[in-house]
Amino acid sequence: MRRTIIIAEAGVNHNGSLDLAKQLIDVASEAGADFVKFQTFKTELCISKEAPKAIYQIENAEKQETQFEMVKKLELDELTHNLLNAYCQEKNIGFLSTAFDLESADLLEKYKLPFYKIPSGEITNLPYLRKTGSFGKPIVLSTGMANMGEVEQAIDVLCEAGVKRDEITVLHCNTEYPTPMSDVNLKAMLTIKNALKVDVGYSDHTMGIEVPIAAVALGAKVIEKHFTLDRNMEGPDHKASLEPEELKSMVKSIRNIELAMSGNGLKKPSLSEEKNIIIARKSLFFNKSLKAGYTLKLSDFSTLRPASGISPMQIDDLVGRTLATDVKEGQMVAWKQIG
Repeated sequence: MRRTIIIAEAGVNHNGSLDLAKQLIDVASEAGADFVKFQTFKTELCISKEAPKAIYQIENAEKQETQFEMVKKLELDELTHNLLNAYCQEKNIGFLSTAFDLESADLLEKYKLPFYKIPSGEITNLPYLRKTGSFGKPIVLSTGMANMGEVEQAIDVLCEAGVKRDEITVLHCNTEYPTPMSDVNLKAMLTIKNALKVDVGYSDHTMGIEVPIAAVALGAKVIEKHFTLDRNMEGPDHKASLEPEELKSMVKSIRNIELAMSGNGLKKPSLSEEKNIIIARKSLFFNKSLKAGYTLKLSDFSTLRPASGISPMQIDDLVGRTLATDVKEGQMVAWKQIG
């Protein structure tokens, strides 16, 4: 089984602070994530001043400010990107960011990212898809709020722009923060895989770590999950994010699932359990003392541990046979006793 790529989504949970952003990198690195991901945007290029806030943004950010004002405070400039990229190298974790406008996409190209992550909100943005696809890099595409037709159309645009289809990973996603468990619809990830013949993954906004783990068991190649230093911090995404210990638990659980799914699929005793066969299984024993020449009946036997004698599966081969020797109650049955 290929190692699952785990993206720890810092997003805008740095609250515009370089120091907090570095602390988030520390947490992601210590948790064992493969990448820590931020968001790159120029507010004027992706949000109008009249754009309303989502309900979860209203509940978790300053009530009076507009979406434009809220997001403007969370911008990271080019110098900050340089510093975060360098700090990721120092902490031995991959640096990623998601662009939300064309200018930001160009900025990210300088960091030689191993792949580009397209957020759910841009899946119907034709100029953005063409721009991102023109870099010719592998793509991870989130599909929150999308239907199958929109996903297929976005893949076609990316391929026409220069991306190879086998280098596109499509993430099933639900863009509600937090996502109710009843709305996860994890089977849709398999529908995408089977219908569109692409690798799939899962971008999670539920509370907790169960669903990403389940997604890996179902074959997710990429897992993305928001995290924060503290869910009680002010900001739009903190409430639906994992705290540091939860992120660590998720990563550990996913790696355990990978090990559990790594077998060859053959049903046979494993090396670790072979030694327990003789302990846990049973053999045939005589439940009474009997004389040589006696014709054996089903009621003459008990099945007891250990399994170092004749298997109970062979009991029918003994019924009706005669004893060649005397036997005692509680004695293990052996073929040499049978006539």
